[in-house]
Amino acid sequence: MILDVLMGGLYALKDYIALHVLTCLIPAFLLAGGIVTFVSREAIIGYLGAAARKLSSFSIAAGGSFFVAACSCTVIPVSSGIYYGGAGIGAAFILLWVAPAANILALVYTGQILGTQMVIARLASALLMSFAVGFVMAYAFYREEKSRVSTIQISGGQLMTKKAIVLLLLLVAWLLAPNYIVSKGPYWQKVVVWAIGLVVVAVYAWKTIDMEKLKAWLRETWWFVRIIFPLLLAGVFIVGIIGALLPQEWVETWLGGSGLRQSFLATMIGAITYFATMTEAPFVDTLMNLGMGKGPALALLLTGPGISLPNWLAIARVFGVKKALVYIPTIIVLGTLVGWVAGAFLH
Repeated sequence: MILDVLMGGLYALKDYIALHVLTCLIPAFLLAGGIVTFVSREAIIGYLGAAARKLSSFSIAAGGSFFVAACSCTVIPVSSGIYYGGAGIGAAFILLWVAPAANILALVYTGQILGTQMVIARLASALLMSFAVGFVMAYAFYREEKSRVSTIQISGGQLMTKKAIVLLLLLVAWLLAPNYIVSKGPYWQKVVVWAIGLVVVAVYAWKTIDMEKLKAWLRETWWFVRIIFPLLLAGVFIVGIIGALLPQEWVETWLGGSGLRQSFLATMIGAITYFATMTEAPFVDTLMNLGMGKGPALALLLTGPGISLPNWLAIARVFGVKKALVYIPTIIVLGTLVGWVAGAFLH
């Protein structure tokens, strides 16, 4: 029995390394590192001040958060940093939600494992929830916001150079091409497409980006690899073990279908459990193979990496208990409703 369980974890790890590391993770990590290196943080944060228009600052916060690869706990220093630096509470909590719930690494990985339908549903739901969260937090603490003095002025700076824009677009194309050009072909064809993309990106970067920026890019990329990859391997191994242990009947009974109860249970599992970013996709895939409905699956995809029990405690510590008591129930209610409604449309 123990051997079978351990083999379940090892098989999951073997499949993951063989099929996802080369064509998915390497381009994704380089893209994340490139965003940190080439996109001006000051230019983005400059539009998030407490005095900025809500719709404008919320849109920028949600769009910028898409490029911040972080889990529910590691995003807190980033979010609190922009908040105490002068960003509005709505924008800060949008970053706190979107970065773990729908960052680009997690979305690409979700699409590769669960398909295009689920990744579109995850992105759309996370963005809709982000605006709801932003408005709830902004108006729940309206008086506090009015008394705060923004230390960051709204200013239009250059987000990035034209050369950097082209490089990031090439990285996105390289990331997507193997899995969408060869969506159903043999794996070696994906490797060929990946290799062609690697040559194009490498030649362009070498010809147009100065050496200091290239070194900085590789340092940032290595930071993502060092922080995320070991947790990802551990998470995939644990997912394989859970898949070997979990009775299919239990999953079908409690998480099958698209009812409100199933969505709430999936949301609560995600809200309490800690998932390192990207580990939620293989976990949800395992549960779906055991009979989990697509609505509850979406709820778990969102709340699994988005919040966790350690995240609750850290938010209360950094932002205050009152903000935690508003934010956490808001996410649980929204996650439940999104999963329930989406269950009627996802087939």
